[in-house]
Amino acid sequence: MAEKVTAGRDQLGQFAPKFAQLNDDVLFGEVWAREEELSTRDRCIVTVTALMASGVLDSSLQFHILNAKNHGVTAQEIAEILTHAAFYAGWPKAWAAFRMAKEVYEG
Repeated sequence: MAEKVTAGRDQLGQFAPKFAQLNDDVLFGEVWAREEELSTRDRCIVTVTALMASGVLDSSLQFHILNAKNHGVTAQEIAEILTHAAFYAGWPKAWAAFRMAKEVYEG
């Protein structure tokens, strides 16, 4: 993840500065940067799956689906990932994730 993420500071910097700093500098600045251990593309797949499984079916999931697309995950691959995860994470969650993925990949 080459570009510097500032979403935490942009959205929560005044209200929760420490959380914003951890989000931007640690999660996205350090963890996502460990590309020798796991590629950004693979981290995108793991993140989409984890968010769907956790029931985080909001703009966070949409952002990470788009991030997956931008890092080379094809529409066919995301469909297969979500189909596979549906059996472990829940069918209704998969439906919601599919609606978002369809919007991202067709948009």
